[in-house]
Amino acid sequence: MLSLAELERVAALLDRTLRGQRLQAAVATERPALALTLYGRGEDEERGQRLHLLLSCDPESARVSELSRAPQGVDPQPALAQYVRAHGVGGRVAGARLVDGDRQLALRVHAADGDYDLLLSLFGRRSNLYVLDAAGALRAALRPLAETRAELALGAPYRSPGLRLPRRGDDRFAGITDEALLSAIEEEYAERESESSRDSLARRIGQALRREAKSLDRKLERIDAELAEAEADSKLERSGELLKSALASVRRGDTEARVRDFETGEELRVALDPLLSPAENLEKLFRRYRKGVRALTRGGAQREAAHAMRGAIAELEARLEAAGDDADALAALAAHPELVRLLGRHAPAPAEKREREAREFRVGKMVVPMRLAPRRYRTESGLEIWVGRSDEANDLLSTRLARGNDLFFHLDGAPGSHVILRTEGRSDPPSEAVLDACELAVHFSKQKRAGSASVHVVPAKNVRKPKGAKPGLVSVHGGRSVNLRRDPKRLERILAARVDD
Repeated sequence: MLSLAELERVAALLDRTLRGQRLQAAVATERPALALTLYGRGEDEERGQRLHLLLSCDPESARVSELSRAPQGVDPQPALAQYVRAHGVGGRVAGARLVDGDRQLALRVHAADGDYDLLLSLFGRRSNLYVLDAAGALRAALRPLAETRAELALGAPYRSPGLRLPRRGDDRFAGITDEALLSAIEEEYAERESESSRDSLARRIGQALRREAKSLDRKLERIDAELAEAEADSKLERSGELLKSALASVRRGDTEARVRDFETGEELRVALDPLLSPAENLEKLFRRYRKGVRALTRGGAQREAAHAMRGAIAELEARLEAAGDDADALAALAAHPELVRLLGRHAPAPAEKREREAREFRVGKMVVPMRLAPRRYRTESGLEIWVGRSDEANDLLSTRLARGNDLFFHLDGAPGSHVILRTEGRSDPPSEAVLDACELAVHFSKQKRAGSASVHVVPAKNVRKPKGAKPGLVSVHGGRSVNLRRDPKRLERILAARVDD
């Protein structure tokens, strides 16, 4: 992470050299960073130049630097990148500065629909990149706020952390000219990221192999236990034949039959089920015998395949050890078809994991497809309001996602989305949060243009889904009504506080 002394130098350099340059493109990269393509011409330049400026909030390598070319972006692009593309591309840089004398670099962009700041906050694992509107309200964040600054909320004013001001630290690039400073920073940190990527890949490969080896060992133990049981059952044919010869002497209710083995002369005991008839007991013995024979055949093949796979894992483990710190060897190993499968199963790359999670919405242990995930809004008190997207999503929200003390909002006689205020177990949520939820309930209903409305509020535990009812239809009992006088400013504020999906 850049020191305060280094960031002060970078801010002064950007403020001096980027003023007036046009923002041509913005793309988010796999590591949490935003790459800006800027175009402009200095006083001593005859032709304009493109600059690829990287604003990285990676916890391990947060920085401001210059890239030699535009990087490849991630798909889909996060909300912050989409915001900058929609509101900033085509605008001009109006300056750069540090905020509150801390490691916070603000790049002001003058766009057609108003000024905004790209604020790069360098605080170790809490590093993030934000978009602030002209009034200082937080409009987007590159990393999740819950992981960096949980006290912040979209739509609310941005606040600096309020920590003690850091020491200025050393300027590790003191011997580098200003013209080469941004490139030197990138060279320094790109090498670190390369080493980090190599080490991360080695850890992922090792983790995937260990987990698969443990899974195979458990599978072999289970197969061996099943084979032992099948081996015993496969010997029941002789017991069945002997029982058949003495079947006339067996009665329902007997727990065993004593039969003589004419080959050895020994008396054997055959266990019986007293609830079954003699013929049924005989059939049961032969069924167990046939099942045991089949299990022996199948289990033998499974055991052979598991042993072969265990050997393949051991071979891959040996290749991993031989690769050591060789990045090329590690990359070649990671491309092995079997390892590709294991990495995806046991240790997906962060980008793959984010893509998978982007298709899912998790509430505790429950995983919900994103098409059924509710819209989420954060109130000024920090509570969330969830709004259903469809009839099917409404059912899921009200009957499965909502907790007992959450509040359910709806308008009598006016179809609309189900709205839930997540109270976090509180029995007395703030009245402002309740009014916010009422506004959303009206906004997402057929009465969205009404100047006033009666909103019914009831605990989620009083919401039921009638048997056979069509999607989106629930019954409620109890609760109270709120006579809401619509407040456009309240609605605008809560809609702006949408939590990114």
